[in-house]
Amino acid sequence: MTFDWSLPYPSRREAVLARNMVATSQPLAAQAGLEMLRRGGNAVDAAVAGAIALTVVEPCANGIGSDAFAIVGDDTGLYGLNASGKSPAQFDGSAITSTGWSPVTVPGAVSGWVALSEKFGDLDFETLFEPALHYANDGFHVSRQTALGWARGAVRYAEFETWQQTFTTNGTPPRVGELVKLPDHGKTLQEIAETRGESFYCGRLAECMHETSVNEGGFLRLEDLASHKCRWVDPIGINCSEHTLYELPPNSQGIAALIAIGILQLLDHDLSACDSPEVLHLQIESMKRAFADANAFVADPDISGTCEDLLEENRLKHHASSISQSAVDCDQATLPRYSSTVYLASGDAKGRLVSFIQSNFEGFGSGIVIPKTGIALQNRGLGFSSDPNHPNCAGPSKQPFHTIIPAMLCDTNGARMAFGVMGGPMQPQGHLQVTCRIVFGNQNPQSAIDAPRWKLLGGSQVAIEPGFPPSTYEGLKERGHDLVIAEDRTVAFGGGQAVCQLGHGYVGASDQRRDGQAVGF
Repeated sequence: MTFDWSLPYPSRREAVLARNMVATSQPLAAQAGLEMLRRGGNAVDAAVAGAIALTVVEPCANGIGSDAFAIVGDDTGLYGLNASGKSPAQFDGSAITSTGWSPVTVPGAVSGWVALSEKFGDLDFETLFEPALHYANDGFHVSRQTALGWARGAVRYAEFETWQQTFTTNGTPPRVGELVKLPDHGKTLQEIAETRGESFYCGRLAECMHETSVNEGGFLRLEDLASHKCRWVDPIGINCSEHTLYELPPNSQGIAALIAIGILQLLDHDLSACDSPEVLHLQIESMKRAFADANAFVADPDISGTCEDLLEENRLKHHASSISQSAVDCDQATLPRYSSTVYLASGDAKGRLVSFIQSNFEGFGSGIVIPKTGIALQNRGLGFSSDPNHPNCAGPSKQPFHTIIPAMLCDTNGARMAFGVMGGPMQPQGHLQVTCRIVFGNQNPQSAIDAPRWKLLGGSQVAIEPGFPPSTYEGLKERGHDLVIAEDRTVAFGGGQAVCQLGHGYVGASDQRRDGQAVGF
């Protein structure tokens, strides 16, 4: 790829250029991945080590009780991994609250670490845990965004005693720069490393989760954990100029990004002027239709299948024909809930790229922490629909709709860029905007991530960041968009990371909206 290397948007970051690269949302985790590369590991080793470290150094957005998804690209092709869990078999489908045991699903991230290492890793599995164990046992200094998320958690989980004991000091969360040790995390990660995840799903750690659930009235049982399997899946893609954008199939919402970019390219408009009101209007309207389709059809893959029929040309043409110069309202119910997430991209000198994402959903998740383990269980059950007639309706032994989506941009020579934009409903919207800037606007990855963004709020409302030309805001208002202009560019509009092949090396980019960094050598 060739890029315009100017930086047209206010930025505190420069793109990083190197033969080996890691970019993630927390600097210490990026360094953990880089350490694996320096020790002779590959991009998958780096991604897994970074993901494990993230459960310690950014627990406000992911944890040992998370789900994970990944796309790996090398000279043999693309490989997708769905490491998300099902609802417990005893779950009765009753009302799901945002905290407590009702939204808890089987955590799949640990199975994903094992599967990735077994299939692609060059380093011993236990080696990948060393940076995380160092941070957990010897301590790490809390970064700014993590401290903010931690403080929100202290309020949200005020009534959860084990959470408070694990993550606060007498109810006080750590401040920026404070040295924090998480010894329970260290013991659990050591046990996962030594048993290659066996303890987590079939052994002592699984029994701890089972006993806590039984004692506290939860649905999760040992049988749910023992029966969990992550799945290798085929990524699905759509042509995007001379490239192909790939996402994972359901239960992931990645199909929404593909639908939107498919519609957009049928609108017979020059898409290179990425900051113009004309292009933003068409992106926004395409995204509204994409969200409606994803909300209606994405569910447990055993029910919804791949949903690739949503990408059929006639269907996309029908959507495109409904777009005019006037905005239409967006049903707020079609927009996923906001969530906290960590994303990591890596690339090695042999050309392998990894796009990896991991999340507890809302902050620390359900608030349920298994005593003396550091395992904070996710609240992914909130992804189910409350409509009993919907394919994504709540029920036992089902995978819910998932917001977290890794992406991969490819050309005829294979994988070229691993990237993601974290943040619930922002994710497919961010993928659309970043892809358009890179593919159509020829912007380099750092500029594409620095650029101001928009996001749907429902109805005719669109939140939008400062930094666009004044004529863009006026042009969008003239087309009927009710703009809510933010004071600054913040994590409310997602946080992106990217690693892109460039000749015999990579360019890495990291979003100033998050604590993260791109590092390489």
